[in-house]
Amino acid sequence: MRRFAELLDALAFTPSRLGKLRLMRRYFETTRDPDRGWALAALTGSLSFREAKPALIRGLVAERIDPVLFEWSYDFVGDLAETVSLVWPAGDRAAEPSLSAIVERLGAAGRGEVPRLLAGWLDALDATGRWALLKLITGGLRVGVSARLAKTAVAELGDARLGGVDVAEVEEVWHALAPPYGALFAWLSGDAPRPDPGQLPSFRPLMLANPLEDVDLASLDPAAYRAEWKWDGIRVQLVARHGHRCLYSRTGDEIGKAFPDICEAMEFDAVLDGELLVGRQVESDGLFDVRFQVAPFNDLQQRLNRKSVTAKQLAEFPAFVRLYDMLFEGDADLRALPFDARRARLEAWFQAAPRRRLDLSPLLAFGSWDDLAAKRDGARSNAIEGLMLKRADSAYVAGRPKGPWFKWKRGPLTIDCVLMYAQRGHGKRSSYYSDYTFGCWQAQELVPVGKAYFGFTDAELTELDKWVRNHTTNRFGPVREVEPGLVFEVAFDSVHRSSRHRSGLALRFPRISRIRWDKPPEEADRLETLEHMLV
Repeated sequence: MRRFAELLDALAFTPSRLGKLRLMRRYFETTRDPDRGWALAALTGSLSFREAKPALIRGLVAERIDPVLFEWSYDFVGDLAETVSLVWPAGDRAAEPSLSAIVERLGAAGRGEVPRLLAGWLDALDATGRWALLKLITGGLRVGVSARLAKTAVAELGDARLGGVDVAEVEEVWHALAPPYGALFAWLSGDAPRPDPGQLPSFRPLMLANPLEDVDLASLDPAAYRAEWKWDGIRVQLVARHGHRCLYSRTGDEIGKAFPDICEAMEFDAVLDGELLVGRQVESDGLFDVRFQVAPFNDLQQRLNRKSVTAKQLAEFPAFVRLYDMLFEGDADLRALPFDARRARLEAWFQAAPRRRLDLSPLLAFGSWDDLAAKRDGARSNAIEGLMLKRADSAYVAGRPKGPWFKWKRGPLTIDCVLMYAQRGHGKRSSYYSDYTFGCWQAQELVPVGKAYFGFTDAELTELDKWVRNHTTNRFGPVREVEPGLVFEVAFDSVHRSSRHRSGLALRFPRISRIRWDKPPEEADRLETLEHMLV
């Protein structure tokens, strides 16, 4: 467990991607099985311990630490795992458990056994080990490592003997593997063949686009590209193979349980790329030539991140997928074909038989970049974020290659809001008030319209934290209410109706654009301004 704790600690304080990759590769190279496999499972979010809840941890602490002292400590530190690791009293230092022993025993333990196991391990570990243990069992590592980055580090292990393994290859076999991934490490070391996913519905890494600025257009030939709308949903992959039906997010997470209406409609044998949206079936309006009218993103959010969905949610927020691309048709792998050829196959496939809960994302006719810019500028409504440009000859390549695909997003909206509440951050920000709730004026009252925690520098964060501490008017655990004295210029993509917010409105992708130290709070925008921006 000590080496895993040291890895997490180092990752948390290493900002660069390459630095994190070096740390993980060194760990995987020098750590034996099955410890390194369980570490990979933790870093990729593949571990879950149902009985190890924060309430259980708090209960253990309450048996050993004065509750008032703990709450004051937690308020100061801002992170449960870090607070417990620091205040846990010294116990009998028994033999330190291995990572494998913790995972295997906790996975097999009943509810009544978990508190005893956890207390014994906390006694046996030092402060860093306790912190890593609690992060592990609660599933919130927060060390700045995505599942794909961890898989990339593992893929690099194959360099010496296999001449290099692309992370896309690891992702294609990932769903045929299970922790602690013995078959994966055996393949990467050259001791076993590549794992065979067989007839499992494997996720294929998506092809992604690079941002495009207006000034970049001069170097591109309009005739070489195809254009389509960039819809405001979430990117998904539909995999219907050999009787299996799976719906994957862009990160390879299976989300079909939250969208049974989509999975039930996957009566085909293909792998498709598209945008998951909420909307209702309509006749083609001639403008977009599609079968569904798209609802605001806020409606889609009612279905996201759920383990199950109710009949009421299915009825109120019906989902569909707007198709972009076709990766497989039956057993035929189409990814090496040019975009135009894949698009022709997709259109022919779509027209050949009735397709429930699906329609096609239309291609846009244009003669010049100016023509296309005019279309983009008028695309804020109809759940459109901007445009996608795809080279007509581009193969479907995993990752984000430079040049074949571009996303040309519309400019953001901005509004001046007043800071209302501040909450402590997590990880390296746990000592700072870095999560900000802001509002607009309604009559003489501020009403919250959004929350953001990025868009400012580390130096600005230090100033903001100091301002929050000096202007606090009330406290609610880790949250501070502040006097209305600081204005943020907030950038966002769109605004929607929301019954979950007191203002009745919700911002899409809000971020701090500028700190208006110079602007009096009474000059911030009113709620009516946001009302006029509704889509």
